[in-house]
Amino acid sequence: MSIMVYVYGLVGACFLGLGFVLQQEAAARAPLADILSFRLLLDLMKVPRWLLGIGFMVIGQLLSAAALAQGDVSRVAPLLATNLLFAMALARRISGQRLGGSGWAGVVLLSGGVAAFVAAGSPQGNDDAQIGAFRRWLVLGSVVAVALVMVVIARNLRLAEEPPLLAGAAGVLYGVQDALTREASTVFSDSGLVGLVTSWQPYVIVTSAVIGLVLVQSAFEAGALRQSLPALTAAEPLSGIACSIGFLGDTVRLTPLAVTWEILGLGAAIGGVFLLGRHPAMPTGAPGLSPPSDEKQAYDDSGRPR
Repeated sequence: MSIMVYVYGLVGACFLGLGFVLQQEAAARAPLADILSFRLLLDLMKVPRWLLGIGFMVIGQLLSAAALAQGDVSRVAPLLATNLLFAMALARRISGQRLGGSGWAGVVLLSGGVAAFVAAGSPQGNDDAQIGAFRRWLVLGSVVAVALVMVVIARNLRLAEEPPLLAGAAGVLYGVQDALTREASTVFSDSGLVGLVTSWQPYVIVTSAVIGLVLVQSAFEAGALRQSLPALTAAEPLSGIACSIGFLGDTVRLTPLAVTWEILGLGAAIGGVFLLGRHPAMPTGAPGLSPPSDEKQAYDDSGRPR
């Protein structure tokens, strides 16, 4: 596999991490009534810092797509989880907070866990795999159902408890998007532009991207970055790997020793994600500007719009 897969993946993760920090700083100041509404995106489009963050995210997504076009989802998705390292770098610069013991532990766990999973699992794509329609839609439907359940549970919690679940649901959809991007690149290689625009994958990719964007901006608006980014970063590779194995035919080593290291690697990476995501350097933002006095009656005691 080309070294450029790793270059595209890591540089893409860099832009994603920087973009998330900028987006959260802007989204934290949006009206609470906009949560889980497309109106939130319209309001944020007026904020230059948010647009800059979106620009970084788009660059990161394009680089991720380039990596996915040349590599396997189960190899690229863990690389994208390193976006948290770059988010931490920008957050440290903004806050002036030292990394400290917990920060360095998070860096080692995340980077080491990703390396251990890729080395032990040796993920391999299989473009010739024959995956039946039932299995494809069962896996896809199950993963999307997980995201839906997370949103439903979140909407029945207090506002301060929503960010991890909303961000996790967005991460699940981004994992689906990663897998379908890989599949769409194969369709394009085999059938050209006409084959791509007449297939269903690009439209599901766009839909999942837009819904995921609403979910993640709502999570950023509802709470501090440290509440949402760990769940977002952990959910995407897990969802992507599940989809790639489930309906793309990717394979990983399944010897007892390999499986042990794969589990340990993913566990270490997720542990690192949560250590870094909850580091004091991560910006807290200013969730939800207080509503005008004549609108305060529209909010309950937890700050949730009635």
